[in-house]
Parts: sequence; structure tokens; C-alpha cells
Amino acid sequence: MKPVRFQFLLHLQKKAIMVLSRFWLVIFISSIFFIVVSLFTGNNYSTDFILNGKKDDPILVSEKHLNELPKFIIDSIEKAPDMTMKVNRDTTNIDTTYIYKNKTVKLYSGVQKADGLLPTCKNTLFDISLPLIAYLAFFCGLMELLIISGASEKLAKLLSPLFAQVFPSIPKNHESISYMTLNFAANFLGLDSAATPFGLKAMESLQTLNPEKDKASDAQIMFMCLHAAGLTLIPTSIIGYRAAAGATNPADVMLPCIITSFIGTIAALLIVGIRQKINFLSAGLLAALMGVTGAIVGLMFYIDTLDIIEKNSFTGNLSGLMLIAIIGFTLIYSFINEKKFSAIDTTIFDTFVNGAKNGINTGVKLFPYVLAMLVAISFFRNSGLFEIVSNWIAFGFSQVGVSKEITDGLPVAMLRPFSSGGSRGFMLDAMNSAGADSFTGRLVCIFQCSAETTFYVIAVYFGSVNIKNTRYTLATMLLVDFICVLAAIAVAGWFFIR
Repeated sequence: MKPVRFQFLLHLQKKAIMVLSRFWLVIFISSIFFIVVSLFTGNNYSTDFILNGKKDDPILVSEKHLNELPKFIIDSIEKAPDMTMKVNRDTTNIDTTYIYKNKTVKLYSGVQKADGLLPTCKNTLFDISLPLIAYLAFFCGLMELLIISGASEKLAKLLSPLFAQVFPSIPKNHESISYMTLNFAANFLGLDSAATPFGLKAMESLQTLNPEKDKASDAQIMFMCLHAAGLTLIPTSIIGYRAAAGATNPADVMLPCIITSFIGTIAALLIVGIRQKINFLSAGLLAALMGVTGAIVGLMFYIDTLDIIEKNSFTGNLSGLMLIAIIGFTLIYSFINEKKFSAIDTTIFDTFVNGAKNGINTGVKLFPYVLAMLVAISFFRNSGLFEIVSNWIAFGFSQVGVSKEITDGLPVAMLRPFSSGGSRGFMLDAMNSAGADSFTGRLVCIFQCSAETTFYVIAVYFGSVNIKNTRYTLATMLLVDFICVLAAIAVAGWFFIR
């Protein structure tokens, strides 16, 4: 009986290894198939925009001879300077533009949803990977100082009793504890540029404890899912976008964002914890959860007492001051413990440089993983398949009584696991069209704040340590994303529907 069961489990394991790979292939192949079908059925006139177009560029939908157009359009073209510029807009479709050039009239309608294949490749390198490498270099340099100075060891000792409950496979005082703590703290304060280097260092450290190097360990899965839940205290970027969109009180979504991300974090802890048989009745774990909950509630009440100027000042400065404090503490603590650097025949500066070099190497290693995922997402968006899926889901929700205010915001929730930039575009569009102070305008901000770019994160974090079998990580992270969507709708309804 046991051998049969073992063979069954081995079969399931082999299946799990291919989950992310097959999902990536499904996105790619289905999008390519849809593009080809659209081209031959006349829904697409050209594939050039899919390969070379840029986000928000007009899409070429037709090309005609001048004499094939209505007379009023011909007259407008003939009166245009050099007959080579945009000359008219169809009164029934404000996105339609006629341009006469090279003896033909090109008809453009609608705008591109995402960069095409080649611009995505270029932007992945210049706009994502190079900045990421710079962040990694700086913060990995700081982390090397934390290690040599002994600060990370002391932090690990301080938090070991708590982490032993959530990560039972991690030895007491292991360095990964301090890295995970810094990652959670950076996410908590909205410091994305700092969170990623700390998180990658945590994954590398956890990998040293992993007996099966190509398969995610329990500790890595728990860390990934808690990271993806993205408990956020200061959603500074969201507040900035709302201010730019003309919101009366840009910070009015702050408390809903905190509550929703906290619900997502608790959900991730429970889902993974139950699977990993963690003892949630432990006195230490219960005390820690109650302490964190109490601190968040207390801070929420304090922030709620501030007026709009005080809120903006508080939220804008707290995260920045905390980052400055981390940098300052690292350098001062390293200076105080300079003898530890001399003992291994190095200096504080050289240690920072060596850490920065490691960060650069990690960033270069990540580039292919990020590129593969973002190119697939580009195809998915520009093929039109995503919009069809999104519209059908919105239609399904509307049939069961979900209000239009909610369904109008669902594209943000749907796109968030795939692309932060894409979901951000939908968020800004929703605020512009429905109003920043509308229910939809507020809901999309909570969607954007309370979930993670799941596929990007999996590609980056697991790719950094060459893990191919992510086990149940993807399914759990998507389930947590779904819980965050439901929580966001409920919390937004509680706060903004009177």
C-alpha cells in the first residue's frame, strides 16, 4: 500500500514542477493563437502594434485610398497642411483618427493597452532590470554591513522565538530571520525599492537550509505568501496618485488599504500554516498576532485624528524617515563595531562594495526570468484576450447582482497579479472616468494597494535561487489575491457607502 501511495505522491510532485511553466506557455500560446485568428478574421488589421507598438499609442485598424472615404473627410484631408497630419476625428468615435500619408489614408482607433514585444524587452532591461540592479547593489551593500557588524545576528536572536512558531524548519538565530524581518518592515512602510533586495537575500539564505535545491521549501513558501500579501501601513504611492487625480482627501483610502492588506496577510498565514501544520494556539504566536493587530489599530486611530494636511505630512515622511533610520543605524553600528571588519582584514567601505557586487550579480541573474514573464503578459494584453476574459467576468458578476461600480473596478483586480504597471493604468483610468472620489475610484486604489504582482514576484524570487518546483505557492498566492479582492469590496463598501 505504501509504495503505491509513494508513487502517487511522486507523480503529483512531478506535476507540480510544471505548473508555472505550463501557465506561462498557456498565456503565450493562447495569446498567439488569438492574434492569428483576429488577423485572418479582420478584427486586427496588423500585427505591428503587438510587436513594435508602445502603450497608449493609437492602433492602426484600416488603410484606404483617398477616394474610398466620405467626401467630408476627403475635404478635411485636402485642406490639411502637407496632407500628412491628423485631420479629423469621427464624431461617433472620439478615438478614431484619419491620417493621409504616402497616397493612402490610415485609420487609427483605440489605444494600445501595453507595450509590444520589442519595447517590452527594451523596457524590461532599462526601466525595470537596471533600476532593480541599482537598488540591489545599494541595499545588498548595506546588508553585508549588517552581517559583518553582527547586527543581523542580534536581530535574529531577538525574533527567533516568534519565527520558530511560523517557520519551524529555520534554526534558532539563523540569518534569514533578520532578512525576512527587514523585508516585511520595508513592505509595511511602502519601501518597495528596499523590500526586494531584503527579500532576495532572505530567499538566498533560506535556500542554504533547503535540502532539495530545485524545490521550494516550506519556509520559502511561507515567506513568499506572507510577502505577497503585502501588509502595508503607508500607501504613499496610492495617496500620490489620488492627489494627482484631484481627490478631495487623497488619504481617505489609507485605512481601507491597511485593513485589506492585513486581512490578506492573516489569510496567507492561515492557509499556508494549516497546510504546514503550524501550531496557531502557541502563546508566543498569539501574543505576537495580538500585538501587531493592536499596534495597527492604535496607529489607525491616531491617523484618523489628523486633518488632511497632517495626514499627508505624516504618511509622506514616516516611510522616508524609517528608511533613513535603517541606513543610519547600519552605518553607525558598523562604525562602532569596526574591529570586526579589521579582524577579517577588510574595511567598512570595502565590505559595502563587495555586498554591492553581489547585488549586481543577483540582478543580472534575474533578468531572463523577469523578461520571460513580462513578454508573455505583453502578448496577453495586446492580443485582446485579456479584455475578453475581463469583460465576461464582469458580465458574470453583473448577472448575480454585483453593482456596476464594482464591476468597473474589476480589471484592476484581475490585472494586478500579472502586471503592476498595467493595473496601475486601469486604476488611473478608472479615477479619471468615474472620478477619484467615486466608489469605483476609491475601490481600484484599494485593489492596487492590497495585492501583489504574483507572477512577477514568483519569477524574481524563485528565479534568484533557481527553484523550478514552486509546489503550492502559485495557487496559494492567487487564492490570497482573491481574498484581498473580496475584502477590498467589503471594506470599501463599509467605508464609502453610506
